[in-house]
Amino acid sequence: MPEIRDDTTIAAAFAAAVGAHAGRPFLAVPANEERGYLPSGFEMSYGEAGQRVEELAGLYRRAGYGVGHRVATLLENRPEHVLHTLALNTIGVCCVPINPDYRAAEIAYLIDHSEPDLVLTLGARQASIGEALAQSVHRPRVVVSEEIAGSLEKVAHPARDTRPVPETPASILYTSGTTGRPKGCVLSHGYEVACGAWYASLGGVAGLRTGEDRIYNPLPLYHANAGVVSLMGAILTGNCQIQPDRFHPQRWWREVAETGATIVHYLGVIAPVLLKLAPGEYERRHKVRFGIGAGIEPELHAAFEQRFGFPMIELWGMTEMVRVLGDTAPPRQVGTRAFGRAVPGVEVRVVDDADRDVADGQPGEMLVRHSAETPRRGCFSGYLKDEAATEAAWKGGWFHTGDVVWRGPDGMLHFVERKKNIIRRSGENIAAAEVEAVLLTHPDVQQVAVMAVKDEMRDEEVLACIVLKREMAENEAATTLFHHCNERLAYYKPPGWVHIVQSLPTTGTQKIQKHSIYPAGTDPRTLPGIIDLRALKRRQHG
Repeated sequence: MPEIRDDTTIAAAFAAAVGAHAGRPFLAVPANEERGYLPSGFEMSYGEAGQRVEELAGLYRRAGYGVGHRVATLLENRPEHVLHTLALNTIGVCCVPINPDYRAAEIAYLIDHSEPDLVLTLGARQASIGEALAQSVHRPRVVVSEEIAGSLEKVAHPARDTRPVPETPASILYTSGTTGRPKGCVLSHGYEVACGAWYASLGGVAGLRTGEDRIYNPLPLYHANAGVVSLMGAILTGNCQIQPDRFHPQRWWREVAETGATIVHYLGVIAPVLLKLAPGEYERRHKVRFGIGAGIEPELHAAFEQRFGFPMIELWGMTEMVRVLGDTAPPRQVGTRAFGRAVPGVEVRVVDDADRDVADGQPGEMLVRHSAETPRRGCFSGYLKDEAATEAAWKGGWFHTGDVVWRGPDGMLHFVERKKNIIRRSGENIAAAEVEAVLLTHPDVQQVAVMAVKDEMRDEEVLACIVLKREMAENEAATTLFHHCNERLAYYKPPGWVHIVQSLPTTGTQKIQKHSIYPAGTDPRTLPGIIDLRALKRRQHG
């Protein structure tokens, strides 16, 4: 791996990879005759990618784009996402990827909040952008990626007369926070390069081998896992990222085997689905050295490794702090939610609600920093337009992760749960407050409390406890309110469970006490009157 210095930008890292690995594969798409693009598959070398990125960078540069500009991208998990992002970063433009599952109102919020100078979209997604712009105040130009060569107009205001440096914003990734609307996490060039370098050098049974690995990552490019960590790790080591459109259970082993993957990325939802499949011809024909991810259920961990023949390395990381920790060194603590120990560059505390350290073995919130001297080094630049939220997250000089963990006497950290108001469903963070806000816009809703409930397949699911303003049949009310949310929020955010209740416990100031709604130890899903709407949650595109 090339030396990563404090002055390394994404352009410099990619140029070094093209120079050193021109003939090696960089980006691949598995064959899938059912997919709407590249049904026969696709593979591109570093040399070919370098040429295409240079061509695209030239188009943007001639149109006046550069440092100080932002471009929002709606390019799904296609190669175009990677190539345009690298081209834009090369000239110093900050990219704002759009979740393709967002509804028009969610896209409109992202556009108004990030104020991009341009929206780059697939032709098939142009209508979605049009619907969003009809609801937004900020109205950037829109260009279709397939037609960019002949339709990219001059940018309205000039770029800054400077080249990108490590502190230059490379991307803004939107992630749900506890206060409702998603927050825009600003990630710099230096941060993204460091993320890849950290991943590449994990060591133990993980880590990357220069020019020898092929990383199968079915996760979204608009998240940090695929779009930053594995992609930058691949670039820094001359390796190939294999990018399917998303997780396809029935195609997983065939794609992994046929593409020659040596590493797979996973979320907790993937393991139970694959374990439920009947034994197939491809599940042992693979070349996988290890899986890397988070959230595998403890009782499935050893069974998965035994059946499929490779270790599943549990990690910890978040968009704001992607210097990942992992349980990579033998003997690994399989089946304990262990995700590694503090290391130089990632110091850790485990604290109670008053930020006081708790004893080993006791659960508490995980706080992280680089070091006492430079606490924020290696972390995100901050939340866009929200310095107060940034400073609150860094209270006392430590980043408050919102993750509850416990630490063993050997220093090993073990994940327990999210601290509050965030539902983690199939790898997506859902803010309870955002779902509550949408439900409260319905004229029949008096009060609402949204929370996480356990889900055997998707880790957690959304539960909404609702007090109605008028008498209604419970099933009718639940279905009506689900569709009210589904029209306004990405398909995974509406409640999978609805419980119509007569009242909700509140404080003297009328704040709902979520912890008092159900007695301790109660599984709300087993209660009479609760309505299961999970079958209605379906992705509408792709």
